[in-house]
Order: sequence, then structure tokens, then C-alpha cells
Amino acid sequence: MSGLTGPLLDAGCVVTSGIGGLQTVLEQVRVLNEKGANRVSPFMVPMMMPNAATAAVSMRLGLGGPCETVTTACAAGTHAIGNAARMVASGRSTVAVAGGAEAVMVEIAEAGFRNMTALSNEEFSRPFDTHRNGFVMGEGAGVLILEDWDHAHARGATILAEVIGAASTADSYHITAPDPEGNGAVRCMETALADADITAADVSHINAHGTSTPLNDLAESIAVRRVFGSHRPLVTSVKGHLGHSLGAAGALEGVVSVQTLLNQVIPPTAGTTEVDPAIDLDVVLSTPVKADVDVILSNSFGFGGHNGSVIFRRYQP
Repeated sequence: MSGLTGPLLDAGCVVTSGIGGLQTVLEQVRVLNEKGANRVSPFMVPMMMPNAATAAVSMRLGLGGPCETVTTACAAGTHAIGNAARMVASGRSTVAVAGGAEAVMVEIAEAGFRNMTALSNEEFSRPFDTHRNGFVMGEGAGVLILEDWDHAHARGATILAEVIGAASTADSYHITAPDPEGNGAVRCMETALADADITAADVSHINAHGTSTPLNDLAESIAVRRVFGSHRPLVTSVKGHLGHSLGAAGALEGVVSVQTLLNQVIPPTAGTTEVDPAIDLDVVLSTPVKADVDVILSNSFGFGGHNGSVIFRRYQP
């Protein structure tokens, strides 16, 4: 769809995963226990490693530039977009493939998340809702093609949007719980705004992390209010529609952000009917909203205190 064909020897690739091939691990542990070590697949390691996705993409498309994986839990997809954008902006690559993929809906992952009380006990995601009680697992993949402006124009590419800023910070607080004051998230959003050379008032819409967990949604809302003050952009979490696909979530939300800019329609937060008064954000509910959207801030926050923000701008020919 991009119109590019390989090999592209200076093209970068950052397609990431939060966990990697967990299904492969489970299958091969079963083989080990039932049939012995000699029957374990020699392909187990390349199938389970978190960098397998970006390696496969680089080989399939003939991308010879930087080929990297960012394994930062649920912030990984957003970090992939930010890191790839820097590759292009620095001149290291004229083109970069950026995104994430995750497929971990297997029994052990579900059990682990459920036993740490992270999953909804209703199997129902309702980000920012008064009655939210956990996330719903999802799977998916999302990829964006990032390209140097002059290079894209010279070949007559169809430009969908611009990546104008990105940032990454750490909470340095807890392995799973977010900083309740949102300090790391505040620094991340503010750094992304500075990187984009814009102010909070320039942001039209926030594509929130919004996992539907009590602590995460509250911490994100506190951070957003601290950064944006009296300016109240419309907020959406698409995890009500898509579930939470961990390392792919930020990449999928990047794709949604680009579609929002193209269509000038902000999607609703599915499942949410009653916004928690403690959240105090203008969350889009029920139906899509047509709006004049120029700039979108997309947030992702992951276990380990990883924070990621990326800023997209509507393309103006």
C-alpha cells in the first residue's frame, strides 16, 4: 500500500512485541515433558524470541537498516513508532517500518493476569468508567510506514499524517502499579510536546492508554489534567473496542490515530457509560464525534513503569 518495494538497504524496522512467542514456549515445554529433550524443535528459539517479528519483516521486505525490538510491555508499540521516527528524523534511514504484534491469548498468560487481578471479572472492558474492574486481553498487530518528508514527496507517496514528536520516560515507582500522581506520565507527555515544538493547547484529541483498570485509568487522568489544565481535549480509549493487546496496543492506537486524522471522526470509548467523577476527563461515549482534529497525542504505559507518548499531526499538502 505504501508503494515502496525492496530491497531498501537503509530502511529501518522496529516491529515489537511485549512478550514474544509464548504459545511456542508452552508447546515445546509440553514436548519436552512428554517426549524428551531430543524432540524439542530446533526452531523453538527463533519462534519464541521477542525480536522475531521485526527480523521477519526486515527479511521479507529486504530492509537493511537498523532492525530493532523495544520490549517495554504495554508501551512497546508506541515506543516503536517513536524510535522509528527518530531513525528517519536523524537521517539514519529514509524509511522505517514501525509497529507491534502480540498473540498471547493462552491459558498461562490469562491465568497470570487474572491471578494478579488485572483482568476484568466480567470479561468486559469499560475504560474510565465508574464500574471498571480490569482489562480484557486482545491480540493484534499494527504497522505504520514512516518516511522522510522529501523522499516521500519526491516519489509521489500518499502521505496520511505526520509524526511530529515522541517521548519515553520511567515512573521509577513500582513493577506493576503506576505512580498514583502520574509523575512519569506527566514528564512523558510534556517531553513529547516539547519534541513536537507545540503546547498542550495545540492538541485536539488524546488517544488514551485507558486499560479499564482502576489504578491505571485514574493515574493517567491525573497526569492528563496536570499537563492540559483548563484545556480539555476529547479523550478516547479504543481498548473498549479492541481489548488490550499488550505490546501491540500502542501500534494499533497509532493506526487509529492516523485514521482519526484522515476521517476527522473521533471514535467512542466502547463499554463505558458512566465516567468516574474522579477521572474528570471529556471521554467520548456512545457514538463517534465529528470534529476538527489537527493534532493527536497517543499514550501508552506499561508494567515496569514504562511510559510512551507519540504525537501525530494532520497532513497539510
